[in-house]
Amino acid sequence: MKHNEEMIEWCSQLESLHLPRWSELPVLDLYMDQVVTLIERYLGLFFIDKQEKMLTKSMVNNYVKLQLIPAPVKKQYSRRHVALLIAITVLKQVVTIKEVKDGITNLAKIHGEKWAYNYFCEEMELALKRVLKQAKGEMLDEKTETIPFEELPLKLCAQAVACKIVVEKTVQIQSRMPLK
Repeated sequence: MKHNEEMIEWCSQLESLHLPRWSELPVLDLYMDQVVTLIERYLGLFFIDKQEKMLTKSMVNNYVKLQLIPAPVKKQYSRRHVALLIAITVLKQVVTIKEVKDGITNLAKIHGEKWAYNYFCEEMELALKRVLKQAKGEMLDEKTETIPFEELPLKLCAQAVACKIVVEKTVQIQSRMPLK
């Protein structure tokens, strides 16, 4: 397979990515192993280096200690925990943990947790589609939009994550190309 074809195939896979909305997250509480496995399944395409762990038990424990997520109840994690862990796992790729915490907290205060999480999912998918379109050499439909100030950090983070993922995949493919 030619390298450009590999990139186009990967872009097509990622374009179809659907992050689970609040209502699609598990209703039943989960144990730590189940949470880590579920998030790896949801976000597998986000991590190019499969050797790199996107989420570990110790990371989750640290997020609880840092009060990024609430402590589990009887060692079980709720839908709220899963939503927060998905957002943290994605956003920490481009901003600090403190910025992730502050950004999530601010948006949730204004609009509520469910809205903020669903908005994160929508923005992440839109940013990926836009960057992947560029990666495939397609023209963008340029529309100027006014972004509400409180939504600006999340929108820009989503774009940064999308760019980072595409850069990593492109470099990975190019590193396997023969030298001229």
